[in-house]
Amino acid sequence: MELKKEVKQVLKILKTHIPNPQTELHYETPFQLMVAVILSAQCTDKRVNMVTPKLFEQYPDAISLSKATYEEIFPLIQSISYPHNKTKHLMKASKMLVEQYHGQIPETLEELIKLPGVGRKTANVLLSVLYHKPAMAVDTHVQRVVNRLGWVNTNKPLQTEKELLNLIEPQDIPDAHHLLILHGRYTCKAKNPLCTTCPLNSFCDYFLQRSNSSM
Repeated sequence: MELKKEVKQVLKILKTHIPNPQTELHYETPFQLMVAVILSAQCTDKRVNMVTPKLFEQYPDAISLSKATYEEIFPLIQSISYPHNKTKHLMKASKMLVEQYHGQIPETLEELIKLPGVGRKTANVLLSVLYHKPAMAVDTHVQRVVNRLGWVNTNKPLQTEKELLNLIEPQDIPDAHHLLILHGRYTCKAKNPLCTTCPLNSFCDYFLQRSNSSM
């Protein structure tokens, strides 16, 4: 089967198992999503969701957070990874949003990655979720799943992103991002993947190799 057709079929199967693919980060506004995604770097969504309610209660928007001090923000996020750097990123990004974008989240990759704490992956998440643009954020889950499926053969996120953009139809990319993440988080796990019950095992190079090696 041609790879592009296989990719489309795999995504269709995933959609039947995950009918409402979306981020598991909790947020109410575009700004809050940006904050949550910055905090989620090398940290679980579950942990971030434990921290953000109090943070958002006190600082619901860019204007309020831009006025907060390090001493006010740090205690609210100190239980997540790299709280020192992320506190500084939130302060600087909020001020930049207020001063240059009237508190609104930019709609281009070039503008987003200028914000402190916003790398290419974070920018792609925001473009995809907020603006439904064909931007593919590649995290460890996406990287693992597409390599195991045999769609790509690289551990470089940028290369993976480029190849996925060629394989997946633009209108399917926003959903595909979440489908691959959720599949990687709950089924195609890094350790002890649920291969025997996985709905994609007939398409999966990794499953085929494991099956052959056990024979």
